[in-house]
Order: sequence, then structure tokens, then C-alpha cells
Amino acid sequence: MTLFAKYASLSGQYRQLEESGANPFNVTFESVLSPTEAIIAGRTTLLLGTNNYLGLTYDPAVIAKSVEATQSAGTGTTGSRIANGSYEGHGGLEQALAAFYGRRHGMVFSTGYQANLGILSALAGKDDHLILDADSHASIYDGARLGHAQVTRFRHNSPDDLARRLHRLKDVPGEKVIVVEGIYSMLGDTAPLREFAAVKREYGGYLVVDEAHSLGVLGATGRGLAEAAGVEADVDFIVGTFSKSLGGVGGFCVADIEGFDILRVVSRPYMFTASLPPGVIAATREALNQLRLRPALRHQLNANARHLYEGLAGLGFTVGPEPSPVVSTVMPDPQTAFAFWSHLLDAGLYTNVSLPPATPKGLALLRCSVSAAHSTAQIDHAIALFAAAGRAYGLIPHAEEPAWHAPDLAAAR
Repeated sequence: MTLFAKYASLSGQYRQLEESGANPFNVTFESVLSPTEAIIAGRTTLLLGTNNYLGLTYDPAVIAKSVEATQSAGTGTTGSRIANGSYEGHGGLEQALAAFYGRRHGMVFSTGYQANLGILSALAGKDDHLILDADSHASIYDGARLGHAQVTRFRHNSPDDLARRLHRLKDVPGEKVIVVEGIYSMLGDTAPLREFAAVKREYGGYLVVDEAHSLGVLGATGRGLAEAAGVEADVDFIVGTFSKSLGGVGGFCVADIEGFDILRVVSRPYMFTASLPPGVIAATREALNQLRLRPALRHQLNANARHLYEGLAGLGFTVGPEPSPVVSTVMPDPQTAFAFWSHLLDAGLYTNVSLPPATPKGLALLRCSVSAAHSTAQIDHAIALFAAAGRAYGLIPHAEEPAWHAPDLAAAR
């Protein structure tokens, strides 16, 4: 017991969740029926918490490519690319990603988490500086730790605070690497990337944008926020994941910087992790192709996201600063979040509970992620279930009472 004594408080809370039956961190999907439905606890459940943004997990072309590659090249690579070599598909996917982004270099990782871990730890060593948005994902912070860089945080989505931090560091030795995200995964807000790019141009350094939640969502061709903001030339490295819009698993980095390939022998998460299996590589490449060929998926996704966001805000829930595929409602406290989540699951709606330290400002959130595969009827049904639960818990007015509007969370930071 001594080894785990440090987790005693958390273990007690976890046991309480298990005993109450309201444990959002231990849900089993007995059967997945489609991108939007699964069997949970013996009943058909609407999925509104799976990050399957373009609904490509059941796309026939994607599945066919995965099956074909598995049958021809086997189920796995059984080691890292450094030790076991690269399959043809690895290089092909890297080339396809680089071409999609109009870059010269691409690099594929086994998870999106490892992409941030591997890239950031290699770019910034102990004598360098990582300047991070305060609301950065855990993988970004962990990448900073692995590389032992000096970490400076700036206030979330504040170009002025970024400029102040860089001004203080202007005469300090070491490279400066700025890291922001396209869409932030907890409240679904976008970075003011045009302004960040201007600060970078003024003070120098390198700009890394994590487009994990904005690939396939933003931009004229779905490349993400850098494309939408018109600042792709200012972004030195784009990092992302295959597990959101591309419906698979894995991560990547693309760049134009000369000497990029040295990262393959200095990035420990790349060197010492088994590479993605052929079926995953082939499925991801076809999903990228579908993203490129079918802009209607992106348009439907964003229409669905606006529908859910406006529906929940109209009911009186406190939601994030802007509509995106991540639609979160603020709960008064973790206990209410657990109870609300359980109420929705019992009613046939699966969502996510997000709690500090993963959330900004110590917020307890009910987090939804919208898919292009959701029908209007499914989103309307989800809004109705939120309305019933919200009134049951006294979080929103009853139908005859005037609804209040969501506060401006961006201004409150």
C-alpha cells in the first residue's frame, strides 16, 4: 500500500464513482454500431463524446484500404522504424501529409501525444525556451519536460502577454519556440493566430501550431487554423493527430525547415516506439484523401457544431466562447458534472466529463464532440436531453422562464 499511498485521496474518489455507478472514466462500449451510436449497458446510445469529427471510422473506402494493407503486409511492424525499418506505407503517408500542407517534410508518430512529446523535446533542449499558451494540452507540457527546456507560460490566447514574455527573453541565450493550438480541446476556442504570428515576426523564434482539433475542421481545404488565418508561411511546424478528423490513431509533424530529418534520430518517442501497423497507415492515408475530396463533410461538421452550440446556449447553459466541434457546458462543480453525465447516459446520451487540472480556470465541464455523421434529428435529441437534465438539476430555467445567455468566457480569462 505504501507505493500507492500518494494516491489515497484520488483512489477514494474513484471508489465512490464506481459505487455510485457514475464513473465516466470506465465506460465499456459493448458494440459500436456507427460513428454516432453504440451499445452501452445493453442499450443503444447516441455518441456525443468520441472526437469522430468527419465520421470516417466507418467509411467504406477507408476500411477497404485498411483491410487490403493488413492482408498484404500483416497486422503490425513489431518494432520501431529505427530498429525494424520502414514499410512503404510510412513514407507514403509522410509524403501525402507534406503535400497536403504544401511542406517539404513530414514525420509520422504512433500517437498524437507522442508527436508533441517527440517534436517539442527535440526542438527545445535544456538551454532553449518553450513559450507555451497556459491552456496547452498535457502532451505539450510533457514534451517540455522530456526535453528539459526552460518553460515560460503566457496568458491563454493573449498576444500582448506573449509579446511581453518574448521581450523579456530577447537577450537571453537559447532558441525560442512558441507553441499554440488551433482549437483548444476543452472549451473549443481558437487561437488568435494572426496576432500570434505578428508577435513572432517582431521578436523572432519558431512557431509550432498543434492542429489536432482543427485539421479537417478549419481552412478552405481543411488544413486547420493556420490556413484559415492566412498565416501558414509564419508557422514553422504543424503538429497533429490522426485520431480526430481522420478517425484512426497516430500523429504527425510537417515542416519546411532544412535538416528536418535529424529529428528521426534525436526524438526519443519516435526512436523507441513501435511504428504504426500497415492497416492503420493505409486507413489514415485514405481518410486524408477523403478529407481532401469531400469538403461537404467539413461543412456539415461545422453546421452541426453551430446547431448544438446555439441550442445549448439558447437553453441557458454556460458554453465556450465560440462554436466548434468541441462544445462544452460548464457545471457548477465536479459532483454535479458526474451526476449530470450519469443522467444523460441513463437517458441514452454519451458525453465526456472534463475536470481540473485538464481544464482551464479549474472548470468542471460536460464536453461534447460533434461529428459530420450526426443527423439534425440526433442533435435535436441531444439538446432535448440536455434540457431535461438541466432543468432537473436546476442549471437552466424551466420552459416558461426567460433563458439567460452564456457569459463571455474569453473576456473572463
